Amino acid sequence: MTVTNNGGLPWSQGHNTTIAVPTVPFTSQPTRREMLRLLSLGGLLVAIGPGGVRRLEASTMPPGEDWSVAAYVRVAPDGRVTLVCHRSEMGQGIRTTMPMIIADEMEADWALCRVEQAEADEDRYGSQNTDGSTSIRNFLPQYRQAGALVRTLMEMAAAARWQVRLDSVRAAQHKVVHTASGRSAGYGELVGVARTLPVPDLASLRFKAPAERRWQGRQMPSIDLVPMTTGTAVYGADLRLPGMKYAVIARPPAWGRRVKAVDDAQALRVPGVERIVRIPESPLPGAFLPLGGVAVIAANTWAAMQGRNALKIEWEAGPHDQHDSKAYRTALEASVSRPGQPARLKGDVAAALTAAARRIEGQYYVPHLSHAQMEPLVALARMENGHLEVWAPTQSPMDARKMLAEFLGLGIDHVRVHVTLLGGGFGRKSKPDFIGEAAWLARETGAPIRVQWTREDDLRHSYYHTVAAHHLEAALDSQGKVSAWLHRSAYPSIGATFVPDLKGPSTDELTNGASDIPFDIPNLSIEVCPAVAHTRIGWYRSVNAIHHGFAIGSFIDELAHAAGADPGAFLLQLIGADLVVDLSRNELQGSPTDYYGAPIAQHPVESARARAVVQRVLETSGWGSPLPPGRGRGVAMHRSFHAYIAVVVEVEVTPEGVVRVPAATFVVDSGFIANPDRVRAQMEGALVMAMSNTLYSEISFEAGVVMQNNFHDYLVTRHDAAPHRVDVHLIASEGNPGGIGEPGVPPAGAAIANAIFAATGVRVRSLPVGSQLAGWRDAAPVSPA
Repeated sequence: MTVTNNGGLPWSQGHNTTIAVPTVPFTSQPTRREMLRLLSLGGLLVAIGPGGVRRLEASTMPPGEDWSVAAYVRVAPDGRVTLVCHRSEMGQGIRTTMPMIIADEMEADWALCRVEQAEADEDRYGSQNTDGSTSIRNFLPQYRQAGALVRTLMEMAAAARWQVRLDSVRAAQHKVVHTASGRSAGYGELVGVARTLPVPDLASLRFKAPAERRWQGRQMPSIDLVPMTTGTAVYGADLRLPGMKYAVIARPPAWGRRVKAVDDAQALRVPGVERIVRIPESPLPGAFLPLGGVAVIAANTWAAMQGRNALKIEWEAGPHDQHDSKAYRTALEASVSRPGQPARLKGDVAAALTAAARRIEGQYYVPHLSHAQMEPLVALARMENGHLEVWAPTQSPMDARKMLAEFLGLGIDHVRVHVTLLGGGFGRKSKPDFIGEAAWLARETGAPIRVQWTREDDLRHSYYHTVAAHHLEAALDSQGKVSAWLHRSAYPSIGATFVPDLKGPSTDELTNGASDIPFDIPNLSIEVCPAVAHTRIGWYRSVNAIHHGFAIGSFIDELAHAAGADPGAFLLQLIGADLVVDLSRNELQGSPTDYYGAPIAQHPVESARARAVVQRVLETSGWGSPLPPGRGRGVAMHRSFHAYIAVVVEVEVTPEGVVRVPAATFVVDSGFIANPDRVRAQMEGALVMAMSNTLYSEISFEAGVVMQNNFHDYLVTRHDAAPHRVDVHLIASEGNPGGIGEPGVPPAGAAIANAIFAATGVRVRSLPVGSQLAGWRDAAPVSPA
């Protein structure tokens, strides 16, 4: 059975992307050499790998050679081009941007290209983890090199065919032209020769200059946009297999609880319910393994849900049954009141604080957050003859494959993982626990099983964004400049989901926007304090930069008002003169050789770039122009994922305390920007998500159980609250690309909080804002400067 969305349309309208669900018996995954032979028959195959780019043909592969590849480019004898995308598409546009870069460099005809989604295979594709804003910043040179290699081989083939000099021919729009005679040959005609020629020295390949590019750095519609907006896109819940059953699962209500007894008599009486199956609970902390519980297998999803409602389950007590969010907040705030483990040290902070003309303190709190992605978790699995095959919206298919092999005791070559479109992810779908549930049930029942999570399941059994407390102190000298900076953080580490009894984050986790601040401050102490996890902690869009950015951006605004300065001017002064921040062993404790997945030397922390985005956002946002009562603007800048983002947000606060965001302005310096349209979309989405994080959203616990259940009590930004205008300005650059999907959220949250203060005089130090502004006009707040 084959499901095809939008087949045959040109790339400007959508693209022919096929997800096939075989109805034939499973056979083990083809070996890498077999796959290379099949892919290269009759065509030119270029592979992109961690070590660079090369042409691949089975006949030329030395015996036993091991060479990982991260993507394939194949030119068939009819000239059609296939590009294999090794990353997952969840709305960020990677299935457009990655092929676009390669096709541009190879001078391909857009209409003759198609994209295939890679399945899980680390040997063939290298890292497939679509996380950390890495898909372009970690692979741009290889994408370009692959395209340039194909173009060069085609030019070499044409020159050999016509017996002319290589510099007398040029590739243009899927063909090679001999300039002097006007002769031309299409790529399909040249493939047979191109695949036999010696591969040129990769260092000699010429990449296109900016003026030569057709698509890189320019407007390019998403190939998935039409399917996504017309209902023809294929997501995990759209797939069917013959004989498929449906499952929903009653999971432990608190982390670490186990099933003691089950009465399933009423559940089995529900029409359509066929079977009740126990899934074993995983030992804590559990990593990516399923939580366990009781699954209801039925002929349809509705019957499975009603069967689950009819279950009577007695749960054993667990180690986190006493976890309470209010009490835990008190513990975190006590933790940051004491000295922590240094993550970055510079100068003598204690002495500078003691000698300060003024000493300012701020305490900030951010609760747990849930990803709340639009598409609830879903996975389809079948097991035949000891071989497992799954289809799922996963951000990390290779992690899913490894976990499934471990969980079911299979050889990894007996596991195949196919990637569907993701209806949002934000990091939740990089954890494959839900895929493990489907695999377990498929093995136990002998039938294809689709496990469907509900919105309630998503909110109550997630890997949550961490809860955090921050304590900041600063010294202001007689001129109002910051002479010392103390920052203590306490929050459960993501590592606690993998390492038992972990007491808090490592110092390296503070390089996600706390210890790598681009400010000119002579005395610094950035410290991490203990915090024990009582639930699963996981990656969430922007990760720790969310709470780091909120605390730092808010504190800078507080310092500006304490100094009697304009917040924008104060921020520029804090950034100071051009400098490259010292992240060597002299200051950065632990001294990681890389952070955010790239060597520090490739992405130094540069204050000039930070200052430039702040200056631009102040110039373009109307900063300083008068606003009516109840309105205010806030500014913040944050560097994360190697990108510098400055934001000015304008808010309106009603007399009842309702916050609206009429407008916002972003300025983005993320090095080279391959797809400006996607960057603008990511900033718009970052603002909406920052509004949710700042104004509405919170996951809280009582007796170890999540209190929120659905969107009526886990609030997110609604359509009628979305901003009227979001202006996005991009700094042109040919520098190393930084991240895009994540770095817009942290400064946007701080800018919203600062704008609220400018509008009302009420300082927001605890999120979400919620009802904190009720009756603000009747109070007597501190007047904003």
